[in-house]
Amino acid sequence: MPTLDDILEHIGEFDLFQKRAFSVLCLVSVTFPPVYVGVVFLGFTPEHRCLSPGVAELSSRCGWSLEEELNYTVPEQGRHGASLPSQCRRYDVDWNRTDFSCTDPLENVTGYGNRSSIPLAPCQDGWVYDASGSSIVTEFNLVCEDSWKVDLFQSCVNAGFFAGSVYVGYIADRFGRKLCLVVTLLVSAASGVFVALAPSYLWMVIFRFLQGLVSKGGWVAGYIMITEVVGPSHRNTVAILYQMAFTFGLILFDGLAYAIPHWRWLQLTVTLPGFFFLLYYWFLPESPRWLISQRQKDKAMKIVDYIAKKNGKKLPAHLQNINLEAEEGEGLNPSFIHLIRTPQMRKHTVILMYNWLTSSLLYQGLIMHMAIVGENMYLDFFYSALVEFPAAFIIIFTVNRIGRRYPWAVATLVAGAACLISALVPEDMHWLKVTVCCIGRMGITVAIEMVCFVNIELYPTFLRNLGVMVCSSMCDFGGILAPFIVYRLSEIWHELPLVVFAVIGLIAGGLVVLLPETKGKALPETVEDVENLHWQEKPREKVIYLQVQT
Repeated sequence: MPTLDDILEHIGEFDLFQKRAFSVLCLVSVTFPPVYVGVVFLGFTPEHRCLSPGVAELSSRCGWSLEEELNYTVPEQGRHGASLPSQCRRYDVDWNRTDFSCTDPLENVTGYGNRSSIPLAPCQDGWVYDASGSSIVTEFNLVCEDSWKVDLFQSCVNAGFFAGSVYVGYIADRFGRKLCLVVTLLVSAASGVFVALAPSYLWMVIFRFLQGLVSKGGWVAGYIMITEVVGPSHRNTVAILYQMAFTFGLILFDGLAYAIPHWRWLQLTVTLPGFFFLLYYWFLPESPRWLISQRQKDKAMKIVDYIAKKNGKKLPAHLQNINLEAEEGEGLNPSFIHLIRTPQMRKHTVILMYNWLTSSLLYQGLIMHMAIVGENMYLDFFYSALVEFPAAFIIIFTVNRIGRRYPWAVATLVAGAACLISALVPEDMHWLKVTVCCIGRMGITVAIEMVCFVNIELYPTFLRNLGVMVCSSMCDFGGILAPFIVYRLSEIWHELPLVVFAVIGLIAGGLVVLLPETKGKALPETVEDVENLHWQEKPREKVIYLQVQT
C-alpha cells in the first residue's frame, strides 16, 4: 500500500499548495526573535549614575557641562581597566547646601583633605540614565544590586521553553498540529501584551514566563506542519528556509528597536501582529500525516485531494489507499533508560545533549555580548544577523554533498575559536572584534541546524521523539544560563564570557567527530540499527582467497 510520501510524489512535493503554506507559516518564524532574544533591546542597560538631590540645580547654576558635572559630583571607580564614574555609589554629601563653589565644590567644604576620603553611600534616591528611550532597566532600576534581575527576565523565557517542550508536544500529538499552532500563538500574543502592560517587575516576569511556555511550541508546530506536507526531497531545504525566516525576523526586530526606543511600545509592536495568526485556523488544513497516525483515513484523504486540487494535479486511482500499518518498533514503550542503556546510544545521548547546550549558549551568548560591548548595538546586531544567511547556504550545499559530521564539527570549532580570538582582540580594534564575532555567529548557526538534523537521524523510530525532546531540552537549559554568564562575568572582565564560550565550543567540536556519519543512510528502526551505525562507516577489509591445488 502507498504511503503519504508516495502520494506526494504524484500530487506535488513542493508545489503551489506547499509554497503558500510555507509562506504563511514563515511569518510565525519571523515573529519569534523578539521572544527569543528580546532582552537585547528590552533589557538594554545604558550608562548611569546615582541620582544626587541638589546636583542638577547646582549644575544649572554653575553652567557645568555633563563632563564637568560628572567630574565634580560623581566618585570614580575602576571598571574594565579604566577609571570611570561610579554607577552604584555616590558621595555622602548634602548637595542642597548653598556654600558650594562652582570651580571645585568639594574643596574645603566637606571637611576632608581629599576626595578619596569622602565617605560613599548607595544610590538610595535612584539613578540618572544617559538614554533617550526606555528599557525595563531604566523603568524598574535593574542596576547595581538588582542587575541580576535582567538575567532572570531572559532566563524565565528559556525556563518557559523548557517547561513547555513536554506538554506542547503532547498537545500537538494528541489534538493535532493545527489546533496546537493556533492555541500557542494566541496565548503567546496575549501574554506578550500583558508583558507590555505589566505594572511591576514581578508581573512582567510572570507574563514573560507564560510567553516562553507557549511561544517556542508555536514555532515548532509551524515547523512540523510544513515539513509534514512536503516531499522528502524538499524537507531539509524547507527546514533551512524556515530558519532563514527567523533570521529575517532578527533584522526586522533590530530595525523596529531602532525606530521605537521605548520598551513598552516596542513590545506591543512586535506582539500585536500575533493575533492575526488566528486566521490560520481557517486558512490551513490539518496535517494529513497526523490524521494518518490517528487512523483517520477519510479525513486524511480529503486533505490529500484538496492539496492535489490546489496543485493542479489529480490523485491516481491506484493511490487511493494510504498505508496505515504500524511502523516497526511502534509497539515498544520508550523510556529514558533506553537512551543510555547501550554503548552507542549512551555516547550519542551525551554528545547530543552537550552540543544542544553549547549551541544555545554560544548563539544567545554572542548576541547578548555584542550588545553590551559594542559601540552601536543596533549595527552590531544587524551585522551579526546578516551572517546567518550565508550560514544557511553553507548548510544547503554541504549537508547532502559532504555530510553532517565534518561540516558540523568544523562549524562548532570555528565558533569556539572565534570567541577566543575576539576576546584577545584589543578594544581599539572594534571592527575586527565585530568581524570575528560574526564569523563565530555564522559557525554556531550552522551547528544549530546540523544538530537538529543529526538528532533525528541517530535514534530509532520508537525512541526518536523522546530522544529529540530530551536532548533539545538542553538548548533551553543553555538559554537559562546564557544571560548569567554574559552579564555577571562581564562585570569581572568584558571578554571573560567569550573565553568561557570558547572552551565550551572547542570541546563540543571535538566531541562531534566521535559521532557516526548519517548522510545517505536510512533512519534506524531499532536500537540494534543505531549500534551498527558506527561499524557501517568502516570499509570492509578486502579478503583474497587463494585456491591451492594439490
